[in-house]
Amino acid sequence: MTHLSVNINKIATLRNSRGGNNPDLVKVALDCERFGAEGITVHPRPDERHIRYQDVFDLKKVIKTEFNIEGNCQEQKFVDLVLANKPAQVTLVPDALGQITSNHGWDTVKNQEYLKEIIAVFKAQNIRVSIFVDPVVEMVEAAATTGTDRIELYTEAYASGYHQNKEQAIAPYIKAAEKAVKLGLGLNAGHDLDLHNLKYFAQNIPGLLEVSIGHALIADALYLGLENTIQMYLRCLA
Repeated sequence: MTHLSVNINKIATLRNSRGGNNPDLVKVALDCERFGAEGITVHPRPDERHIRYQDVFDLKKVIKTEFNIEGNCQEQKFVDLVLANKPAQVTLVPDALGQITSNHGWDTVKNQEYLKEIIAVFKAQNIRVSIFVDPVVEMVEAAATTGTDRIELYTEAYASGYHQNKEQAIAPYIKAAEKAVKLGLGLNAGHDLDLHNLKYFAQNIPGLLEVSIGHALIADALYLGLENTIQMYLRCLA
């Protein structure tokens, strides 16, 4: 079964909009675990507009499932944060400063040497590394030579095309996943996966180990309740 890691950035956004500690980010993370999530994901950014650096330290103390920290490894503060907390997994995303949300994967050909160097830094501390990539076979092949343990397929294009032609939308992801499995890479996925498109994706992508879902899941929870929503996402992955 593919694991579900809940991205709690949007909970932090809601908390920060009012100040104080309501909703309590740590309590929400623990409740997500209690409701069945197999991991917690955070994506701190330099402006701390949602996840604050202190949140990462607070969460590390209490999370019992897999802790996944994702972000831009070209920021030294992010690297230091990850090394200080030693999560189960770090996901490297090529964000630009001020970027609202992640919108592309690594060019693993162009950034080959840099990725080898930074991945080695994390692996030396026994942190599993995943890198964000587009569903392009060439990028998967180059990723396999960087030393990364996993790749995370950026699924926005699949989500955008799902309702028009789901077979066409998923085709490049199947090819990329098959190549990843052949090369011995672990496979994660994330971005705009939701209750409408997740089941089809999970059923058709070979070797899918984990999905990270935040925005859609938290939005659904406003109507359906957090526990029920997590259970519904888990059923999509069963």
